[in-house]
Amino acid sequence: MAKGLTKSQVISELADKAGVGKKEVTGLLDAMVSLAYSEVKKSGEFTVPGLGKLIKKARAARMGRNPATGETIKIPAKTVVKFRVAKAAKDAIL
Repeated sequence: MAKGLTKSQVISELADKAGVGKKEVTGLLDAMVSLAYSEVKKSGEFTVPGLGKLIKKARAARMGRNPATGETIKIPAKTVVKFRVAKAAKDAIL
């Protein structure tokens, strides 16, 4: 199976397709990532149109099992970040 693109390969591809310099693409990409982090932290979600949505979700405490000993353990509640793929992306890829 082929490996995914590295960050520098993504930047090069975007710069070529948009006809702009790599510095501009790097700045834009870094700004978008920073905006996504701050929006998810503040409002709980960030949407990238046509790609998907980052969502902050509270996960409840639950009972689990230690696979090595079989002992039942309590897993504490925590907040996680999930990514939901947009329908348009699913349709285009699948």
